[in-house]
Amino acid sequence: MNSIQYIETELKPLRNQINAHVMYGQLSTIEDVKLFMQNHVFAVWDFMSLLKALQSTLTNTSVPWTPKGNGSVARFINEIVMDEESDIDENSEVKSHFEMYIDSMDQIHADTAPIKKFTNAIQNGVSINNAAAMIEMHSTIKAFLDFTFGIIAEGKPHCIAAAFTFGREDVIPDMFLEIIQQSKTSPEDERYSKLLYYLNRHIELDGDEHGPISLKMVENLCGDDDTKWTETLKTAKSALQKRIELWGLISNTISNSKKTSIVN
Repeated sequence: MNSIQYIETELKPLRNQINAHVMYGQLSTIEDVKLFMQNHVFAVWDFMSLLKALQSTLTNTSVPWTPKGNGSVARFINEIVMDEESDIDENSEVKSHFEMYIDSMDQIHADTAPIKKFTNAIQNGVSINNAAAMIEMHSTIKAFLDFTFGIIAEGKPHCIAAAFTFGREDVIPDMFLEIIQQSKTSPEDERYSKLLYYLNRHIELDGDEHGPISLKMVENLCGDDDTKWTETLKTAKSALQKRIELWGLISNTISNSKKTSIVN
């Protein structure tokens, strides 16, 4: 058993928790999907910072340019950046995946005001902590972001790659497939067309292309360093745990919403 196989074996219980989460089966109405997206959108947003941190660490983005690092790793990162930052949407328009997600929220009339206020504040130089306070962000979502940006701040490429690979690329296809299979987001319901396009696009990219290559990136960054492999496993476990906590928040939010509607 090689190091990647060992990590994936160690992560299996956490991945099983994510794939078997009750939250997927709760997405039975458009209101449920709205609640899901209004919380999940922050994970869609912070994904790009993980990716950009990898790009700035493993490629040279400074001027004047000089060669840096492994060419195959640089190519992989730049290809993912291209896909995530400038992909083709269902209408053949070039958009980032984050913008596609916002469009899919708008399509079902989910509330995009908090995420837009948050990202606008960030764009204007407000810190993440202050921007989160401005929208009264739930502590579970804040903890999710804190983990991501904590890993980035540590500046260890193998740990950033671990959060990116095992917390996102390697697990997203299964998660999104569960959403499609268990929720009531029917392809016949045109209100979900943008969301289904987004989910299917990630299943295609992450399952067939990004996921397998990202595992090779982790292997390349860790090499024969046992300490790096240990830190990689620890980071991967924490990333999946944060996902479980986020799914738990969304599940509770949907349950509480249904209880409130029954009372009213």
